[in-house]
Amino acid sequence: MSSIPTSSSVTESAVIHAKFADVWHQIKLESFSSFWSNLESSAFVKGASPGTDVVVWTFKDGTVLEVKQEAHSSIDHYITYSVISAQPQLSYSSVVSTIRLFPITSGKNEGHTFIQWSGNFSSDADAGVIEDAKFKRREALADLAKSVAKK
Repeated sequence: MSSIPTSSSVTESAVIHAKFADVWHQIKLESFSSFWSNLESSAFVKGASPGTDVVVWTFKDGTVLEVKQEAHSSIDHYITYSVISAQPQLSYSSVVSTIRLFPITSGKNEGHTFIQWSGNFSSDADAGVIEDAKFKRREALADLAKSVAKK
């Protein structure tokens, strides 16, 4: 069986036409279902050890992911998380993702927010996984833009 060589990372970005603070306050793993239309629910996992932020994301297609917040900075405005379990099981070993926000301070988008959502996958992720991640991030960023535009 041959496989198509592919990059094992994906990065999607967008300019969100909303104030930086309004966007930043949405970027909490446990509240992604408040804006991401593919998610049925997002909530903290009960019984996770203290100091460990584990959130379960239940997608409308039935997929359930447990994601663990690995890093967070309210100074540099990013969160990094990994998928620690999945039902059904993923076709690859691991992924670590980072969402980073930047205030736009000049130009025609001044007062708005630049957001970047990257994912670094294990080398066993195939081209289909990378494409799926690209489209899911694009959808979520568009949903986020719609959500904060209503505020």
